[in-house]
Amino acid sequence: MCRLFGLSAAPHRVRATFWLLDAEDSLAEQSRRMPDGTGLGTFDVDGTPRVETQPLAAYEDRQFACEARERRSRTFVAHVRYATTGAAVPANTHPFAQKGRLFAHNGMIEDLPVLETELGPYQDLVGGDTDSERFFALVTRRIDEHDGDVAAGITSAVGWLADNVRLLALNFVLVDADELWAFRYPDVHDLLVLQRRPGGRSGRRHFDHASAAGTVRARSGELSTLPAVVVATEQMDEDPGWESLGSGELLHVGPGQDVTRTTILDRPPAHPLTLDDLTGRAAAAQAPSHR
Repeated sequence: MCRLFGLSAAPHRVRATFWLLDAEDSLAEQSRRMPDGTGLGTFDVDGTPRVETQPLAAYEDRQFACEARERRSRTFVAHVRYATTGAAVPANTHPFAQKGRLFAHNGMIEDLPVLETELGPYQDLVGGDTDSERFFALVTRRIDEHDGDVAAGITSAVGWLADNVRLLALNFVLVDADELWAFRYPDVHDLLVLQRRPGGRSGRRHFDHASAAGTVRARSGELSTLPAVVVATEQMDEDPGWESLGSGELLHVGPGQDVTRTTILDRPPAHPLTLDDLTGRAAAAQAPSHR
């Protein structure tokens, strides 16, 4: 299972430090195999997306992924990839950038020729081999078709996928320079949200979250006095405020920390995949041992 992490501190631009492979030895012990790539997405002060990705094809790459990255942004998205489709190359490493937005996905979609036909000219946005980037291109197309309404575009895209292709999960985080959206469907993998008050649970603590598997760690001293919303594939600290998104639930964090949660897809997939249907590389990537 890939690791997703999203953070919104909007409207405040904050400094945060990320380690995308924080404890490589423990990760190797807990997982069937090592991850295939890491990526961090942020935004410059003018709203330009900044994507830093590293496919993990060699030991030197893994050493690079363990280094700290300190970045300033209002929104952040980080991803650790366990590949199901596509080689460990930069073009297949999340997050992906399209039209000023960044996207990272945890799940699996099949019937890619059917999806590509639906993309039409938006197939030109796709630079790699992954189902995730094609999913993002469909979301982008549907947002454009709804005159820039991101929630409406997401609703349209995930509804089409649920009805027309085989899928295991569509969990994702989508961000622009000021807003964050997260979606979980169906209930194969968890996706959690924490509305973190300034200083966290005690009201005095800096932000310091780490995944149990040692894959993603994020830290920010400025969030000792500012609120934030965090989205992750697993609970990353002891705060009791972590909540799971429901199947089909879309989370939106606006530019002023206003949070809405709406169920936009209330039917099961027409062509569901299960973990028992997967074999080989796909089964290893989606296995609970990656949690």
